[in-house]
Amino acid sequence: MARRGWRLGVTAGVAVLTAFCASGTQPSGAIGAASDLGPLPADRYAYAPQDYQRSQRASALLVRQCMADRGHPGFPLDPRYPSDPVVAIAVGTDYGVLDLDTARRWGYGWDPAKPLVPRPKGRRMTDAEYADWPDCNAEANRRLMRGIDLERDWLYAGSRAVEVDKAVKRDPRLRAAWDVWSRCVAEQGFTRYPDPAAAYTDDAWHRGSDGNTRHTQRERDTAVADVTCKRRHRTAELWHAVQAQKQAADIAHHRDRYAAGLKALRTYRANITEVLREFG
Repeated sequence: MARRGWRLGVTAGVAVLTAFCASGTQPSGAIGAASDLGPLPADRYAYAPQDYQRSQRASALLVRQCMADRGHPGFPLDPRYPSDPVVAIAVGTDYGVLDLDTARRWGYGWDPAKPLVPRPKGRRMTDAEYADWPDCNAEANRRLMRGIDLERDWLYAGSRAVEVDKAVKRDPRLRAAWDVWSRCVAEQGFTRYPDPAAAYTDDAWHRGSDGNTRHTQRERDTAVADVTCKRRHRTAELWHAVQAQKQAADIAHHRDRYAAGLKALRTYRANITEVLREFG
């Protein structure tokens, strides 16, 4: 996903937030996904989907080489476990469901024909392979993390994201926006949830082990009301603006630590590139 470089500081964040609060008009384009809201200041310090895809490929290549060295030639790049595990998936965005068509059809879930976690394409590991696989996997991780201080630098941005998120959720402007959204949903005959996350995670939707819901009529109607109220009151846009302001302030306050974390991320990307060049 292409992202513009973030150039707005704390002052700009305040201006954007004020504009959302003061404007009485609907946004020019409907928000259907979190990406429609634009970049956030902390995005450049975060592990991106492209990083995940490339790291999976690099790790698979390293594991295959390691397994061959241990007497397992022909080890698949995308193996299945000897027996399929039960997988529980936490899904959603910071803002809950945003797309109206998705809400109408799938409520707080998704098309079961399109699972969020694709099934491995390779054959099952044998028991003998599975016995050696953990060590090879750990060896691959060490290679990709070479030159990186895991606790000091690699995990820093993630740990700050947790703290910033707490500050965002305590912000009185966002809590007021949630209250407006909550009243709007309740006025349409549905539960008065404290925030969109509570609507998304309601136990009434009976999520299965794959994280998907049952798509009942009540669920779908609730999700439609949820999205409609977010659009009517620009809840996600204001939420995003508060996030931007809080993140920019935190980065400015811990600039050196964020810079070290970014250096670690770049080292990781360079390690991946090196592996892909050597084995890919």
